[in-house]
Amino acid sequence: MTRQRWIIENVLSLALALLIVFMVRSSLVEAFKIPSGSMIPTLLTGDHIFVNKFAYGLKVPFSDFLTDHPIYLVNRPAPKRGDIVVFKYPKDERVYFIKRVIGTPGDTIEIKNKTLYINHEAIERVPFVGKEADRVYKTFDDPKYGPANLDIFLEHLNGPDHLIMLDKQNFAGDTFGPIKVPDGQLFVMGDNRDFSNDSRFWGFVPLNNVKGKAMVIWLSLWINISDGQFIFRPDRIGTVLR
Repeated sequence: MTRQRWIIENVLSLALALLIVFMVRSSLVEAFKIPSGSMIPTLLTGDHIFVNKFAYGLKVPFSDFLTDHPIYLVNRPAPKRGDIVVFKYPKDERVYFIKRVIGTPGDTIEIKNKTLYINHEAIERVPFVGKEADRVYKTFDDPKYGPANLDIFLEHLNGPDHLIMLDKQNFAGDTFGPIKVPDGQLFVMGDNRDFSNDSRFWGFVPLNNVKGKAMVIWLSLWINISDGQFIFRPDRIGTVLR
């Protein structure tokens, strides 16, 4: 009986610990890995990030699994322009995407000659050059991602400025819109503007699809066994995302 009681108590303790972990993961903080380069230069392939799921409200744990939308106990301000958000891809909600919020409900979005316009006003950006720009180019680990092909800009979208990247040879994203963001929706784009599958191609993101706001990089590690790649970037650990 003593051994059976010991087993039962430990199983219950483990089950309770796992329940708490999954509740935190469901409602407060969750880890995600960046699988693609659509958010370069802000996020690189192989970056591991923590996402703040409390940023836009405290939800009932597991409610988004049991219903078609999360149920919130505490509501907080909705995503704003400039936020980096993780969300369920509207075309296949089994897949998660990460992009930057460009337009909120009521905004009119347009792109002319690679310049972003919000509500008919051009968003200011300045070339990012010098030693800091050279340091950013070196983090890409790929010779094709260099100043000969790409331009990096500091964009003044909202709040803290952030970096974006434009391809000198790619003209697919030169022109878009104008289009107005409907109520309850967001318009999102990747910071790697010419190599991002985003709202320009598949439409808006429902607010209910947003899982949380990207906070910080806790690890930057890329392993590709088939190509023999091992890339570890310790200097990116602890980077706060803006």
